[in-house]
Amino acid sequence: MKRPFFTALICLPVVVLSLSAQAREVTFTTTLARYNGSGAYIAMYITDAQSHYQKTIWVAGKDREYYSHLKGWARGSGKKSAEYDGKTGASISSGRTLTFTQNVEEKWFDAGYQLVIDTAVEDSNSNRGDVVTPLTMSGSGHAVAGSDYVMSFQYDVR
Repeated sequence: MKRPFFTALICLPVVVLSLSAQAREVTFTTTLARYNGSGAYIAMYITDAQSHYQKTIWVAGKDREYYSHLKGWARGSGKKSAEYDGKTGASISSGRTLTFTQNVEEKWFDAGYQLVIDTAVEDSNSNRGDVVTPLTMSGSGHAVAGSDYVMSFQYDVR
């Protein structure tokens, strides 16, 4: 009876190490430009090379009724709560910075995938693909400019 327990105990570190080797800790930093209006809703997600939705990274803005304004993400994810549960935070105000760290599976890096950020501000513009950048290890640590509400975006892989 004790033997299966000890076997499982011995194998546990191997399983944990193999799981951690499949994901990288990534810090995402998004700084918004100065604009007039309410806090911005942001959807950060991964697409394939043909811009087909793959996975949600983060959604800033907790009021789900506004998610449809994040057009690319809303269409791709279907706004299914399973796509963003545990991956949400408050909207981001003009000139402020959103920084968070999350584990991202290694399979998304250097495999033709893109990181996309859609933005929307109440009573103002919605921007599909405010940021679109390849998800590569060499892109880590390099800031890119957004096309409207996002002044700069950077991800840092550890």
